[in-house]
Amino acid sequence: MDSSQRFIVFDLETTGLSPKNGDLVVEIGAVTVENGRLTDEFQSLIKIDRPIPWHARRVHGISNKMLADQPPATRIFPEFHRFIAQNPLIAHNAAFDLRFLNHEFSQVGLTLENPHYCTLKLSRRHYPQLSSHKLENLAKHLLGPAATKNFRLHRALDDARLTAKVWLEMMNQGKM
Repeated sequence: MDSSQRFIVFDLETTGLSPKNGDLVVEIGAVTVENGRLTDEFQSLIKIDRPIPWHARRVHGISNKMLADQPPATRIFPEFHRFIAQNPLIAHNAAFDLRFLNHEFSQVGLTLENPHYCTLKLSRRHYPQLSSHKLENLAKHLLGPAATKNFRLHRALDDARLTAKVWLEMMNQGKM
């Protein structure tokens, strides 16, 4: 894989586990990686029309009050579609994020055809000795014990930034 290629590393925070069950995206964060550096960012909370379940709030800390004055999905997802263009996408547990992204895009008449890579799958393949392949554990394994110190885990932009650092280290190690 060519490290000079442009990639978009992204993460979503949601109201639950499945768009088929009516769960929605409440936050999106993404970083552009070019020539081994983070060069651009995209972040937004997204106003939704229903309460965020307590189990989701407990994970990411996002409340309905935080979303009250935010733009709706009908504005954010077209903006994000332009941001990612046709660039390859990277996410930790990409299947989860892509399922939601495909659903949200379809709601505004957009499609998602970008190639994608999953740092969770790569972690399981290349680091089978890890007891957990959660982003936090993988980051500490690859980047050292203080890797997550300055990140708010389970917030979209910080998780995207951390995933980008993990991705870059995996590329440096030739794990692509």
